[in-house]
Amino acid sequence: MSEREKDTTFLRRCIVFADSAERHQLEESITQLQRNGRCVRRAMGLMALLIALATAGVCYSAVFLADYPQNMTQFLMPFISKVFCALGLGSLICLLAFAGLAAAYRTELDQRREECRRLAMKLLETRGGKPSIVPLAVVPTLEIVALPKGLMTH
Repeated sequence: MSEREKDTTFLRRCIVFADSAERHQLEESITQLQRNGRCVRRAMGLMALLIALATAGVCYSAVFLADYPQNMTQFLMPFISKVFCALGLGSLICLLAFAGLAAAYRTELDQRREECRRLAMKLLETRGGKPSIVPLAVVPTLEIVALPKGLMTH
């Protein structure tokens, strides 16, 4: 399980106590985005497999391609190599499109996670009250200054 998935699971468990329409809508949206992301990742894997198959087919055709066809099999080889090239190019284009779609789903899921954090903070404030401890202020850093040799003690 990746760090993003762990973060999403934790946030979903945090907001489970909020019984509001916003929480239900947020959970449905997160579930749908995760499902769509898995589907796109599977499609990307399939496209990578088809690209590998097309590459192997083009290499196979290049090795066994004869200049002059002597039988029907050799006559069909240029057609088969064109099919493999088209398959590879189409799969590559689809892979790039799916990668863009996966990035869009990830961005959308990040936004939903941010909404989840906001809802969890709102829930903690309403149930737990205001924090009694004031957050720490920024402590200024000290500068170290070198003293002249005459003022230094040994």
